[in-house]
Amino acid sequence: MSTAPTGEQQSDAATAGRVVAIVGRPNVGKSALFNRLVGRRQALVEELAGTTRDRLYGDAEWRGERFRVVDTGGLELESAGGYPELVRRQVEQAVEEASLLLFVVDAKTGTTPADEEVAGVLRRAKKPVFLLANKAETQERREAAVQFFELGLGEPMTISALSGDGVAELLDEVLAALPPETGEAPAAVPRLAIVGRPNVGKSMLLNAILGEERVIVSEAPGTTRDAIDTAFEFQGRPIVLVDTAGLRRPGRMERGLEQHASLRAHRALEHADTALVVIDASAGIIAQDLHIAGFALKAKTGLIVVANKWDLIERGSAEEFESQVRQRLHFAPWASFRIVSAKDRTGIEPLLAEALRVCDARQQRIETGPLNALMERWVADRPPPPLGTRLLKLFYVSQPEVAPPTFVFFVNDASLAHFGYQRYLENRLRERFDFRGVALRLVFRSRREER
Repeated sequence: MSTAPTGEQQSDAATAGRVVAIVGRPNVGKSALFNRLVGRRQALVEELAGTTRDRLYGDAEWRGERFRVVDTGGLELESAGGYPELVRRQVEQAVEEASLLLFVVDAKTGTTPADEEVAGVLRRAKKPVFLLANKAETQERREAAVQFFELGLGEPMTISALSGDGVAELLDEVLAALPPETGEAPAAVPRLAIVGRPNVGKSMLLNAILGEERVIVSEAPGTTRDAIDTAFEFQGRPIVLVDTAGLRRPGRMERGLEQHASLRAHRALEHADTALVVIDASAGIIAQDLHIAGFALKAKTGLIVVANKWDLIERGSAEEFESQVRQRLHFAPWASFRIVSAKDRTGIEPLLAEALRVCDARQQRIETGPLNALMERWVADRPPPPLGTRLLKLFYVSQPEVAPPTFVFFVNDASLAHFGYQRYLENRLRERFDFRGVALRLVFRSRREER
């Protein structure tokens, strides 16, 4: 397994070396600015200090040019241990890889000792810094922004990330300070969404895959709040990993942040090629794990159930454990299954190899001629059962779409296509074309609907 120097930096050839990091103390509006720059509500924005903990990456485009934006947790320099120290390490890594820094301060509250400490860190970074006085919605705040001169980082730019005031001027300045674009944008790469209930080891699994502390790992459930994209390479192929917040049952979900984080996780599934549904092997597969697998099934992604924390299992075979999992996962018998230990970093490469196989299988397109020849053989081996006095007749089949592979069967009357016979045809497709781990769509269309 090989990883890029930092996967996010080389997720796009055109944005290589064009990384802009947003830093500042907690609750000054960094995530609001991030969302404004990338043009969508990707980062969680709440009136609560410390909402963003991990580095969050997004692509921005302005006047036909692209660059990478990094949102970071609020920098608290005097804290020791706990989340603030973990956040600080993430911020330091973002600053190190960035080519330009946006230092956000709060025009509403004015200069604070924490701002002065952060300014000292950024001056030592010896990189271009734009000082942004955010929340400058009024003339009074814009005039008061001159106080930020004392931070020693030049003239502050007044902006409002919420309304967008001053952001266009900021973007012009950013483009002028960044190195020129190089190369062409690459083709789409496989996206793997790491999902699961809280505290099953999702973030530790991502870090084990990357071989670095990419996201914060804590024993406390709910550490991850955003859906975080991370690009890297495996066996010479680019992959994007998406770490998501733990998904609880709706009745146990807290309002506000946790609901937003859950929504991000669901959206990550909708845009993923394959879902890695992580379960705690020491606890077995429980009802909430099955619900989450159902979310992936609904999104029609590939599906790999990943039994993590295998290092905690003292006895019992992997085959027996897989059999127990599959008995409960009866609604998706085609799902792939892998055992790993993120802590010991075992089983990681086989998992990634399987994930790539599933992603490739989702892109598989079968020619109409051979597909119809197979259908005729399958129907001859097992003719459709009659429904009363009527009988289903299959005329031909085609595959109009991939990801997920979609097969349209043209028949005399779609209402005669019994669920059991649909499952029979689906199983034959899976066996013949190795669709293990791949959700399929089978559509039965009456001949009168063909037009």
